[in-house]
Amino acid sequence: MELRIKRVYDDPAPDDGFRVLVDRLWPRGLSKDRAHLDLWAKDVAPSTELRTAFHHDGMSWEDFAAAYRAELAGPTKGALDALRAELAPHAVVTLLHSVHDPVQNHAALLKAALSG
Repeated sequence: MELRIKRVYDDPAPDDGFRVLVDRLWPRGLSKDRAHLDLWAKDVAPSTELRTAFHHDGMSWEDFAAAYRAELAGPTKGALDALRAELAPHAVVTLLHSVHDPVQNHAALLKAALSG
């Protein structure tokens, strides 16, 4: 399976494959029709507390990444395993997120967790 990452606000492409939104909150200003989702996997997104600490309270990227990896290995592990099983039949999966930073975002960490 090939995993890709893309902003949910970018136009869908025919080669996106199975499109999965991995944000806990629905992206502002985006209609469900325009999103062209196959799945909304909000259970594997960072917890509300972690998201708030990173985006609003000044948590460093390194601390956020470590805490999110811990969530994926702990309380979210069941949801991660279920998502991995659901994605397995698809040749191409695009993980969609609404974060502005193309490098430091939870989708990149989730991609690594799904690959490993």
